[in-house]
Amino acid sequence: MFDLMDEWGPEKIVAVSDVRTGMRGVLVIDNTARGMGKGGTRMQPSVSVTEVARLARVMTWKWAATDLFYGGAKAGIAADPNSPHKEEILRSFVRALRNEVPEEYVFGLDMGLTENDAAVINDELGRGSAVGTPYELGGMPYDQLGVTGYGVAESIDATVSRLGIKQAGVAIQGFGAVGHAVARRLQDLGHHVVAISTAEGALADPNGLDVDALLAARNLHGDALVHEFADRSIPVGDELFVDADVLVPAAMQDVLSVDDIERVQAKALVEGANLPTSPEAQAALLERGITVVPDFIANAGGVVAAAFAMDARTSAFRPDTDKVMATVAERIRENTETVLQASTDRGITSHEAARTLAQERVRKAMDLRGRSLT
Repeated sequence: MFDLMDEWGPEKIVAVSDVRTGMRGVLVIDNTARGMGKGGTRMQPSVSVTEVARLARVMTWKWAATDLFYGGAKAGIAADPNSPHKEEILRSFVRALRNEVPEEYVFGLDMGLTENDAAVINDELGRGSAVGTPYELGGMPYDQLGVTGYGVAESIDATVSRLGIKQAGVAIQGFGAVGHAVARRLQDLGHHVVAISTAEGALADPNGLDVDALLAARNLHGDALVHEFADRSIPVGDELFVDADVLVPAAMQDVLSVDDIERVQAKALVEGANLPTSPEAQAALLERGITVVPDFIANAGGVVAAAFAMDARTSAFRPDTDKVMATVAERIRENTETVLQASTDRGITSHEAARTLAQERVRKAMDLRGRSLT
């Protein structure tokens, strides 16, 4: 684990297991110079300590870039989220972290967990241990509201306005919690979706897919929605390379390598998922003149909503949804413009520009607390 540590963190890595349930999991608290650890919890069979540490670092930059006062952290459970023993495994995991939660870390939602799981966590450790809980329990289910995808769509709109494109054609890899919300908001903003994908297939139509029909099919069939539109089917993976104004990777990390960049036809790439591109791929995108909005800028809507939810953890009043959405749009659009302009002015990748912004804020906090090397 020592090879994961550098000048920024992680400050703490807690690995836990339970023989009876088969639970294996990890919590990584990356950097708390600007506040306590806050980040989502992922449940996937392939979860690793390295993956969770990388995601925790993204959270450090995401909180700082959005100028909200929490620290980077992430948790992961190596288990199948469709397991009939999911609740038992989840309860075992959160019990094992009762020394850290909620004083050092508060659970959020990531792949494999839902608002109902947040309710289970609070039932196990007490109210305030998790955010993103259902309305019925006084929470704000920001995954259900599609806050992250809403913010990604606002970033897309700001980006294409900068490029002089009025009605953009957008390809979305992934049509889950983030991707479907991106499509829904894009439609409201007057853009059209030319391709989507799920774990079961991909669809494309240069004239634009019917977003309302896709959303209705998703509600009925989940990832299998693609089978309802077989006449628009394309090979999985090709959604990344269709003719589009904007490409949105909104599924998993590490989906575009440097070798893939020559096949990208989009004028802009807005990262809905965390860590979809490598530094080498980012440099290649810059060389090709493709505008890129980094993950921790474009998909920070979730942390804005989480900040509201954190403030309301022990309140009898839930956050005002309209205020949350308005703040998400304002912060994401402003940060998108700031980072893209800095990238242009300095001739560096937008990831480098965004990290510089975030690192300056974290460094200042570390200096004030006496945590820096200098």
